[in-house]
Amino acid sequence: MTDNQPPASAFPSTLEEARRRAERLRRVIEYHNYRYYVLDDPEISDAAYDALMNELRALEDAFPDLRTPDSPTQRVGAPPLERFGKVSHAVPMLSLGNAFDPDDVRRWYDRVRRLAERDHIELVVEPKIDGLAVTLLYENGRLALGATRGDGLTGEDVTPNVRTVRSIPLEIPVPVPDRPWTEGMPPFPRVITPPPRLEVRGEVYMRKSDFEALNRRQAERGEKTFANPRNAAAGSLRQLDSRVTARRPLSFFAYGVGIVEGVAFATHWEVLGYLGALGFPINPDARRFASLDEALAYAETWMARRHELDYEADGLVFKVNDLGLYDRLGVAGREPRWAIAYKAPPSEAVTLLEDIVVNVGRTGQVVPAAVLRPVEVGGVTVSHATLHNADYVQERDLRIGDHVIVKRAGDVIPQVVRPLPEMRTGAERPWQMPDCCPSCGEPLVRPPGEVAYYCTNVACPAQLVRRVEHFVSRGAMDIEGFGSKQAARFVELGLLRDPADLYFLKREQILALEGFADKSADNLLQAIEASKKRGLARLLFALGIRYVGSTVAELLARHFATLDELMAATQEELEVIEGIGPRTAASLVEWFRRPSNREMVEKLRHAGVSFARAGEEGGEQEQPLAGLTFVITGTLASFTRDEAKTFIEAHGGRVTSSVSRKTDYLVVGENPGSKVQKAKTLGVRIITEEELLKMVNQTG
Repeated sequence: MTDNQPPASAFPSTLEEARRRAERLRRVIEYHNYRYYVLDDPEISDAAYDALMNELRALEDAFPDLRTPDSPTQRVGAPPLERFGKVSHAVPMLSLGNAFDPDDVRRWYDRVRRLAERDHIELVVEPKIDGLAVTLLYENGRLALGATRGDGLTGEDVTPNVRTVRSIPLEIPVPVPDRPWTEGMPPFPRVITPPPRLEVRGEVYMRKSDFEALNRRQAERGEKTFANPRNAAAGSLRQLDSRVTARRPLSFFAYGVGIVEGVAFATHWEVLGYLGALGFPINPDARRFASLDEALAYAETWMARRHELDYEADGLVFKVNDLGLYDRLGVAGREPRWAIAYKAPPSEAVTLLEDIVVNVGRTGQVVPAAVLRPVEVGGVTVSHATLHNADYVQERDLRIGDHVIVKRAGDVIPQVVRPLPEMRTGAERPWQMPDCCPSCGEPLVRPPGEVAYYCTNVACPAQLVRRVEHFVSRGAMDIEGFGSKQAARFVELGLLRDPADLYFLKREQILALEGFADKSADNLLQAIEASKKRGLARLLFALGIRYVGSTVAELLARHFATLDELMAATQEELEVIEGIGPRTAASLVEWFRRPSNREMVEKLRHAGVSFARAGEEGGEQEQPLAGLTFVITGTLASFTRDEAKTFIEAHGGRVTSSVSRKTDYLVVGENPGSKVQKAKTLGVRIITEEELLKMVNQTG
């Protein structure tokens, strides 16, 4: 049996046997934590991992003396603290000076060469993660202390909280695979004995995908949402109750060391290699360069694709690689001369909030949006931004006429971060959510415990347009040639009273509309006819039932063979399905109970739309992407990132954010990132958007 295999199942009868078993289990669990949280390349199923954890918990329950603070079972958090203790940093945690363009970096480099009295300086370039800097002290291989940076000299003791971050090892070395952590990094010799004392410096952050999921959960529970991933990470790590921290999806990147005993390093590159060998997550975009020109060329490429990353980064850090030069270069104030932060172009700007309007979505949710004086943010001109909900506006005291800070990161919808009250003139006007729907005039309703307002009128024109747009979209019924403009136009003319009316459109009705000729009308009718055989999962998603996205729709289609079976299910029967909670079950039952919805379902039946599971009774045959895992990088021509994800999932595939050995295909658009190189290294097949569409169309 290797260290990576589960132990035997016989329960130990003595304390010594239990101790040996517990030590073995902890090594195995930490190994699989590393595979899952650091490499994103798990070797065992969630069920197998849970079995290991359950056995360790049972051992610790039977033998309480075995329960130690560094056990994987203790990542759930500890009882609340009254306040944080103070920690003095033996090695100060320094701030970095800033460079805003290549000329600034060149001036810094020339100063370094002059002070070091060298013509050439080797550099290491690493992403500057936008999170919370922390230091981790390990004594004889066990995590003894975790502290925030604070003012650089004194921080806060957050040890119980950092223990809950699953990518931070509780014990080192973690039994990690013998392979480089990134291209060009030689594997550090296998670490056998941990150093007596080792202080690891790094950044606790929250992935963008985890942040968005957290905010969705917060909003669904009627709780406060976070403004950005950095605030979410900082607020989560500085909770007095570490059990709250344990429920937040935090991650960690190591980037340096403080106190080190028993190990000597010549270069910063060696430090990164050593930390990677111990099992710490190291940013895979770190690179070593022999010249400044090479480093700046890399920086230009990286800056162009940084918005693709699943974490916020506000630039790159340029570091002198030779540690022997650090003392000679010294520190200016609290800024080391041997490093500088090359900041990315700003993703924030100040502009005028000219108005606040409300938009009605397909579920009836009414959402406020900002009308802005056009301003360039992150290279894009922004004139509208999300305001999330009415509470978001009130909590920030946003007023029409305010000067506001607007933020945009990558493809994320621009958002108003906060106002600048110090610039107010007195002419600004407070805003509040209207009492009635701006589209149909019906009163708005705010369900108890929720932050959102809704228009409950099923005949609301604005809702109908959005429902039709969703129904015909690629991930749903995929009616080609019928988009947003057509949806608004057909609803306005009274041709569509619900999405089912699409299947009863007449050729002469379409030809009577401007822009349609014989060929385009026939193409639309053919696309509508083809959509009848999309199968149960895509039909369920297309119906736009609240809380039923593509993943839940697939889950329901696996459990129920037909739509009629699902319609007959009770809330209790739905709740016993793994992955279906009370809220989703109640939403399904309520949706099918409404007479207008049942009438639409009968119209779909009469039109010949398949109610069967894919591959049965005239539904689609085998899902063309079933069992395949995809990763997407770059900008696609026909899809947004979310649309591409929905499209792949609707055809049976799975989309993940990181390339691993379990990835089948990397879909590449324009300006792809480092995922391409990782895919080549791992032998993952790289395809274009057109090849993805062919994979579906050849079998669709």
